[in-house]
Amino acid sequence: MVITYNDAARLARAVRSVLRQSLRDIEVIIADDASTDGTERVARELQRQDPRVRYLRGEVNSGGCGVPRNRGVAAARAPYVMFLDSDDELTRHACKSMLLEIERTGADFVTGQISRLYEWTGKTARYYPALFARRRTVEGIAREPEMFLDSFSTNKLYRAELLRRVPFREDMHYEDHVFSTALYCTARRFAVVPWVVYLWHRASEESEARLSISLCLTEMANVRSRIRAARLSDDILRDNGLGDLVHERQRRFIRQDLRVYLNPLPSRDPAWIEEFVSVIHPYLAELDPAVFETVDPLLRVCCSFILDGRPDELLVAARSLNRPKPPPRVAVREGGRTYWGTVADERREITSLRMAELPYSASRLRHEAVVTGEGTLIRLAITTYDPFGVLTATPGWTAFLRFRNHRVRLEPRERDDGDGGYLSEATIDLAAIRHGRLGFDGRYDPVVEIVNPDGRVTSDRLLVDPSTAPCGTTILWHEVVVKAEGTAAFLRVLWRRQGLLRQLPRLKRAATRLLRKVDVPEVKLRVYKGLISVLPPRGDLALFESDVGAGYTGNPRYIYEELRRRNAPLRVVWSAVGTRGDFPPGVRLVRRMSWRHIWTMARAGYWVDSHGMPLAYPKPPGTRYLQTWHGQGIKSVGFDAPDLRADFDGPRATWRAAVERWDALVSPSAEFERVFVPSNGYRGRLLRHGSPRCDVLVHGDREAAGRARERLEIPHWSRVLLYAPTYRDRAKGSGQSVRADLAAMAEALSADWTVILRTHPVERFEVPEHLRHFVRQAGSYPEVNDLILLSDALLTDYSSLMCDYAVTGRPMLFLIDDWDEYRRVERGVYHDLPAIAPGPCLTTTEELIEVLRDLDGTTASFATKYIAFRRTWCAEEKGHASAKVVDAFFEPFHTQAPDPGEAWERALSAARHPSRLPLPGRPR
Repeated sequence: MVITYNDAARLARAVRSVLRQSLRDIEVIIADDASTDGTERVARELQRQDPRVRYLRGEVNSGGCGVPRNRGVAAARAPYVMFLDSDDELTRHACKSMLLEIERTGADFVTGQISRLYEWTGKTARYYPALFARRRTVEGIAREPEMFLDSFSTNKLYRAELLRRVPFREDMHYEDHVFSTALYCTARRFAVVPWVVYLWHRASEESEARLSISLCLTEMANVRSRIRAARLSDDILRDNGLGDLVHERQRRFIRQDLRVYLNPLPSRDPAWIEEFVSVIHPYLAELDPAVFETVDPLLRVCCSFILDGRPDELLVAARSLNRPKPPPRVAVREGGRTYWGTVADERREITSLRMAELPYSASRLRHEAVVTGEGTLIRLAITTYDPFGVLTATPGWTAFLRFRNHRVRLEPRERDDGDGGYLSEATIDLAAIRHGRLGFDGRYDPVVEIVNPDGRVTSDRLLVDPSTAPCGTTILWHEVVVKAEGTAAFLRVLWRRQGLLRQLPRLKRAATRLLRKVDVPEVKLRVYKGLISVLPPRGDLALFESDVGAGYTGNPRYIYEELRRRNAPLRVVWSAVGTRGDFPPGVRLVRRMSWRHIWTMARAGYWVDSHGMPLAYPKPPGTRYLQTWHGQGIKSVGFDAPDLRADFDGPRATWRAAVERWDALVSPSAEFERVFVPSNGYRGRLLRHGSPRCDVLVHGDREAAGRARERLEIPHWSRVLLYAPTYRDRAKGSGQSVRADLAAMAEALSADWTVILRTHPVERFEVPEHLRHFVRQAGSYPEVNDLILLSDALLTDYSSLMCDYAVTGRPMLFLIDDWDEYRRVERGVYHDLPAIAPGPCLTTTEELIEVLRDLDGTTASFATKYIAFRRTWCAEEKGHASAKVVDAFFEPFHTQAPDPGEAWERALSAARHPSRLPLPGRPR
């Protein structure tokens, strides 16, 4: 059923989303609430085109949604009903999938995921995805009162007879809220499905399209309607004997209904905010104080200022609800607790946000700026608030204002008006900001950087008055606009190329297409094969690579350092995918898969890596390839791994050829030989001396541990847990490998422990700000050995890091809640981890917390298993693997290299005429 009023432009889109459903046996009822535009014409044309469309037209506009919905329900002939607003759409399989679910479960209705579709960007965002994360059947709302957050009528499939017992109110707006409450009271069972069934189109406020009732947030009548709907919903619960759920539904009002007004509140004028406070105050004052206890701390702070009738303070607090979520201007700490404002009011406690406990580089300051513009000059008067005493505790700090790559020193001075904070002024000449000869097309947000005497930096964006008029100017073929951005209103600078420069992106794309015709893998491979057919390798040149060019780490690093210690007569070049990063000074780099890299691969007499040189590239005749591999463990590898165990000849043949290039393989243990060698079909030489990367773990390195502690800003008193989970093959980049409840761990352990989270490079996981006092994200930390040496214990699941960590003899814990799935359908394993693990195998965070509280006792109980584990994986780790591998593999040989220029010409000539290249088995 599609309800509509004066929406001729969008009605057809909504109706067609129903007619295109994979469930064909449907009827579409268009319930028109007496439109005065062309809606009737559009509806009748749709009816003419498809006999499944019926059109009902009211004579008088009702002013709401209840009348047309009730009229449509009365006319419906099908046993099941769904509602659709004329400005939205259903997803293609919504009807069919929900029909199957309601018949399977016997539920009174089925509810599915709503996704907002922002029309000005085309992006989508799921509405409260946690509510719909799990497919389930719920035996009544009392089992899951959190579902009060789902108060929409449009994302559900209903039994028609149920709707006739629960009609919509016809005398109000937000009748959905009242209807949903009555529905939850009546339904004995409902089902929840996790897939998106409804696309809720969100038009911008500037759009010519008529905004829906729910988006007319500037009208105070809208606020009053929500409050009326809230009160009626509370009464329905009480009248149905569910008074114990009233608190839960009222929390929904605070989390959702109130929040939609607080989000844009910073952009409202003072008179509107004052009236809003007076309108909303009576309902909030009716609520039991216990209702506020479990809502978001910042929402609770806002509610307290509404209840106290302080609109000015409400405005300051509301700006912290949304990005960039600035801290308060002032905070107070008492008894280990943190409060918003100058007094320890329990309604304004924000301890759980942990803003006051962050390390320096993540600490939060609040910068509020007044911005004026004149020509190319931007003048800023900046007030910096230090609510948690970060600056007070850091004497000698300096401040800078950064506009992208342009940095200006600030001279902050303490305010003398009693409000605290620091004042500083700055003038930025936009014309002095350089963006290169080709200009700049993009945006950036200026920040204030506070640098402590140790060089650490903390930075935050600048808040500005939302009513600040944009400052625009033209600079060297650019249009520049400085404006307030977002509901919290932070400063943003937009640069747009103009004139001839505006054509650069098109010219760049054309140049890129032209370059691709030459700079393509096929051409590079052909040139490479030409090079290796005519050039002998250089015996004094070695190409090193670790982690497919990701960094300076692993076995290749320690072999390289051993060569440097010996002053070996080798010119070593490292392959890297990015910038110099953490490579030490003096290391020669080449960008992976660049032409220079192709040349180096062809000329190097030695290849050393930890994963695999580019797979399609044959090893030059005479070059010696040392494969050091990057780990050993229980997981399936090689032809047993998920990406190769399928019976597809192409990938398997490619990997087989890649392995055949290896001249020697570093073998850290007999178990590695037993598993890895046959799993990869390797038949070459084995260097049985342990892992070069483990030498430092045998000998220890206090400087490395201290360096890691300082860089990650871990307090000297804190014990350190290294959490290193491996990825899941079927969910790479999802963050699902982080299975421990970090919030629960922080609550229980943060007084004694700090967690270093080392996710796998293919994983994507962002530590929430409220956990950064306890968790240090170290996925990009350049050397994992530093983290191992710093840590007091390891928490992992199936990562090969466990075998390296065992060298230290320190405790290991295993969180393997998905063990059965991982070994049977995910990666596959060679060992029964619970049987051989040198530490406890855990399935819940609660178990993990208990173990960490008695780590010494638990460790002692696994002593025998730990010895056996080390005997299996670490028997060869004597601390001199690097030296032994260098002795065994690097044998100097000499060859006279031809003139490079002549060689290039010969190679390119051969590449242009591949028929002249020597074939396998054909003599040169």
